[in-house]
Amino acid sequence: MKTLASRLDVTIIVILICFMTISTLSIYSATMNTSYEGLHKNNLVMYVLLFIPLFVVAFLDYRIIVRYFSYILYGLGVGLLVFVQMQGVNLNGSTRWLNIGSIQFQPSELVKIFVILLIAKILKKRNSEPLRIIYDVVPIAIVTFLPVIFILMQPDLGTSIVYFGILLGMIWVGNIRWLHVAIGSATLAITGMSLSFLYFANNELFSKLIKPHQMSRIQAFIDPASDPDKSWHVQNSIRAIGTGEFFGKGYMQGDMIQNGFIPYDYADSIFVVIGEEFGFLGSALLLILYFLLIYRMVRIAYDSNDILGSYIVIGVISMLIIQIIENIAMHLGLMPLTGISLPFISYGGSSLLTNMVATGLVLSVKIHQSYPSSY
Repeated sequence: MKTLASRLDVTIIVILICFMTISTLSIYSATMNTSYEGLHKNNLVMYVLLFIPLFVVAFLDYRIIVRYFSYILYGLGVGLLVFVQMQGVNLNGSTRWLNIGSIQFQPSELVKIFVILLIAKILKKRNSEPLRIIYDVVPIAIVTFLPVIFILMQPDLGTSIVYFGILLGMIWVGNIRWLHVAIGSATLAITGMSLSFLYFANNELFSKLIKPHQMSRIQAFIDPASDPDKSWHVQNSIRAIGTGEFFGKGYMQGDMIQNGFIPYDYADSIFVVIGEEFGFLGSALLLILYFLLIYRMVRIAYDSNDILGSYIVIGVISMLIIQIIENIAMHLGLMPLTGISLPFISYGGSSLLTNMVATGLVLSVKIHQSYPSSY
């Protein structure tokens, strides 16, 4: 019988090392000659250290984690989100972080994993049978939207959208009925059209339903010319990526980046660094790496002989895909600007920890799929 280590997916590990290299180099370019200079060293150290929990989770049997700890972890996660409301640190108008010594931790990131584990546990009970609205879909929706309520209070719309993406991806694979899909799609379409109508017909009432900063971002997205100051970030991002053309301006040669025209270019806006300095070619290579990572995860989900493992992997895939699309689209002017990191590339310990642990769960499914379990 093969050892656990021999079952490790080497391709995923290599891809993560590539991400570590791209992330560190991009952060160095973004922070050179600024007050944030040196963050690339912290990023490299974080990456190396966070390979430890990745391997720990990978070699643990995911079925044991789900069986004994899914409810505990979920309860702990919701408790942390409540604690953020009481004792959280406010930065840039949002209260998302907790101070742990000298470290700032964002619980909403890690709770994504806890939600995935609990939804997978609920779906496992149906054993691929069509999901029932009252007994299956409603409990899964409650599990998802309970933390989302607290996250929207922070406020953090970008992260909330990721939770919604996880929900859709997992119930789709969990065999939701087509009738329920049609009802849900119709509800979303009607809601979207109603909000759009309200925005144009009664802008004053619409503005009372959402936060002021969200309203300004929506206005900047729909009509950038209406307020150049509010659309400044997105317009500069589009311009920087466009001037990168095919080959880019060269490493550490991006005018918009080096002259400080892109806010948070080491974090949420790091894709702009890649687009300007490495052009379409560099951006495409990054997307290919993402594709390879997702492809490997899909193969693991498909090959798994345990449906619980497949559900977990699909949850992680959904989480990553929605974040990748959301981050890149908002810097291309295709979505309103929200605070969301680019997985494995943006600077941020909470985000990186979540993505590494989530990848560890995927590797655990690959490693343990041929081992018997009492779950």
